[in-house]
Amino acid sequence: MNHLQQIAVGLIDHYGYLGLYVAMALGNIGAPVGAEVLVPLAGAAAATGHLSSIWLVIVIAVLGELTGQTAAYAVGYFGGRPAVERYGKYVRFHHSQLDRVDGFFARYGTFAIFICRFVPVVRGIVGIPAGIARMNLVPFYLWTLLGSVVFCGGLGLLGNKLGQNVDQLAPELHRWSYVLLGVLIVLAVAVAVVAYIRSHSPRD
Repeated sequence: MNHLQQIAVGLIDHYGYLGLYVAMALGNIGAPVGAEVLVPLAGAAAATGHLSSIWLVIVIAVLGELTGQTAAYAVGYFGGRPAVERYGKYVRFHHSQLDRVDGFFARYGTFAIFICRFVPVVRGIVGIPAGIARMNLVPFYLWTLLGSVVFCGGLGLLGNKLGQNVDQLAPELHRWSYVLLGVLIVLAVAVAVVAYIRSHSPRD
């Protein structure tokens, strides 16, 4: 667990939901707090009584993500590519990541925002290229919200299920969480594809 991740866990331990909100917001402007570990730990805290409700954990985590992505969008919108050139290194965002996200946008349109919610590193800074592209705010927030609900909901419930055992299993959470999220995103994409095909199929 890196230093910033330890600080994020400490925020939750000392400040509860406010700490969770701040940590999730920071993770969505590029800080390497490791939400795939943080959210299950918060879910476990709800299971052990340190936090009052797993559902509130999920809501607060999602709100933190939306706040962070709003800030990232504003950076991209007002700062453009020069902001990435100048400050990208501080949030682990470089041209390779920008080109990767641009490729997602070109292939999937605004739905790429949903896909990027499950891609390590990219998920924390996808708002920046969305702002650079001047993406319409309605689909931006819609796909960010849906992706964050799936991400935070799945991991929070996983941590809540593990309960007190989550501390011993923390080193495995990266692997477990991405297996779970991989399954969830495949299902979500499959549903979206089926819905798209049905909506564009010729009617008798």
